[in-house]
Amino acid sequence: MNVQEQIETYITSQPEPKRSDMQTLHMLILQALPGCKLWFDDGKNSENKTVSNPTVGYGFQIMKYADGKTREFFQIGLSANKTGISVYILGIKDKTYLAQTYATEIGKASVTGYCVRFNKLKDINTDILEAAIRYGVEVSSKN
Repeated sequence: MNVQEQIETYITSQPEPKRSDMQTLHMLILQALPGCKLWFDDGKNSENKTVSNPTVGYGFQIMKYADGKTREFFQIGLSANKTGISVYILGIKDKTYLAQTYATEIGKASVTGYCVRFNKLKDINTDILEAAIRYGVEVSSKN
């Protein structure tokens, strides 16, 4: 199964209304990042144990670790969780920026240093989420 098929299977496996919300977000991210590399992380480690929720990834960056090692990884992640949906915006060095810049305008969401978490898409302002995604891709592309 290729990455696009894995993504489609993952999204369609979600119960409604989460399935429709994730499909809408998937299309929004693809429109914001045309031609981006797609990823699918099934959330399992090398021993096939589940260590995180499956995540759809968008974009490309080289992550640098404190020990000097590097790893290819996505810039934006989309994942279903128990209570809703998480959008990960990775690669922003200033871990206060997202919350300070977008939390008051985004609506009913929790905003951390790299994650926007919400229950339903209708609870948030998708224009603000898209602005946060575009910012995250812009700054992580410069790293």
